[in-house]
Amino acid sequence: MGNKQGHKVLVVDDEEAILELLKYNLEKQGYEVKTALDGVKGVEIAKRFKPDLILLDIMMPRQDGVETCRQLREIPDISGTFIIFLTARSEEYSEVAAFDVGADDYITKPIKPRALMSRINAFFRRDTKKKEVTNQISIGDLVIDRTSYTVQMKGNEVSLPKKEFELLYFLAQNPNKVFDRDELLQNIWGSDVYVLARTVDVHIRKVREKIGDDYIKTIKGVGYKFSLN
Repeated sequence: MGNKQGHKVLVVDDEEAILELLKYNLEKQGYEVKTALDGVKGVEIAKRFKPDLILLDIMMPRQDGVETCRQLREIPDISGTFIIFLTARSEEYSEVAAFDVGADDYITKPIKPRALMSRINAFFRRDTKKKEVTNQISIGDLVIDRTSYTVQMKGNEVSLPKKEFELLYFLAQNPNKVFDRDELLQNIWGSDVYVLARTVDVHIRKVREKIGDDYIKTIKGVGYKFSLN
């Protein structure tokens, strides 16, 4: 089937039955699909294929999903790629570890194909709407460009995964306004994606590691704000 949606998806899982199931359903939706049976192969394919979205298992031979995600986030050509974990691991620490290395979503198995397809389609719909906004924010040494999804700090480009970028951009669009975690989850992840409130803290920490502590301030007991002071 042709690529009706113009999007490419990579599925990485060590169970061939799951690969076949997801490949069939994704291609039926019009996506171009590649598959890999382990994380090492997944990284190799991602470099060539440059997928728009990656579905990634955690427990795999040779290299687990968390380390695979970490390596994927270091590939400049796919810095804006969505990464969704599909895993039988439901422990909170696994979910936190996944978001800590740059995951955009975390879904526990068993997989419900129709629900998963709806969630993937929703990711791309939101992404399309956001790309229609062409804007640049310049504050101090920080330049955030929504058109190219790039951030520059003192003239040097800073690499941010998609969700970290969107979180920074959203806060910078609303300077000095305080948002609690639920508001940030709603605006950045959307209502159709379930993630822990702690995910916001993880992403804030990762952004601060890259641009410093001067811009995003913690308001104790409330949430976060982008400070102009």
